[in-house]
Amino acid sequence: MTYKKTLLLAGAAAAAGILIWLNVQVFQIRPGDIEQVIDSYGWLAPVIYIVLYTLRSLVFFPASVFSLAGGLAFGPVEGVIYIMIGAMGGSILSFYIARMLGGKVIGSKWKGKAAVFQTQLNENGFLYALIMRLIPVLNFDLVSYICGLSTIRFRAYAAATLIGIFPGALGYSLLGSGLVSGDFTQIIVAFSVFLAIAAFVYLLKRVRVGRDIINKASADEDDN
Repeated sequence: MTYKKTLLLAGAAAAAGILIWLNVQVFQIRPGDIEQVIDSYGWLAPVIYIVLYTLRSLVFFPASVFSLAGGLAFGPVEGVIYIMIGAMGGSILSFYIARMLGGKVIGSKWKGKAAVFQTQLNENGFLYALIMRLIPVLNFDLVSYICGLSTIRFRAYAAATLIGIFPGALGYSLLGSGLVSGDFTQIIVAFSVFLAIAAFVYLLKRVRVGRDIINKASADEDDN
């Protein structure tokens, strides 16, 4: 990868970091705030929610906040459906933006640790994308953009995303719904889902493909 391309990627990563920091430290928007805005639209609420969830990926607003708001606003059943649609919409939007704007990067050879990651993502796209979606420490939108910059086929990416986001969507919708209704059963089930995801990530450390991805994610966190 040339110095110019590296500089562009570094600039994009810095911009993403600034947006994430602003969302967390400055705006401090809570799931309840989003729920109130969504509910104010009445029967249009699901459409507004899905559109906002999709566009959220452009500013790196935390997907978890929107997912929890979906459970708060729509309950456990409709919440899962709308979260899935919104998350898929945002992931597809990010993927194609990266693919359109990063054409030269896609065809170039990455260097260092990123080269191994690129090779595995290109050769085992579905599996790697699926694992990245299941690992909660990885930023949802960064995964979308990284996949867009690789040569993974869209069908494999979309299928992996659809499967990978379901556990999280289920957990957040149950948690949000349980907090509103006071149903502790839903809250317990939600935490059980999150514990299952954590257990899955722990088991991945014993498998080479999972260990490589987790180590790469940890290295990126240390660099930041």
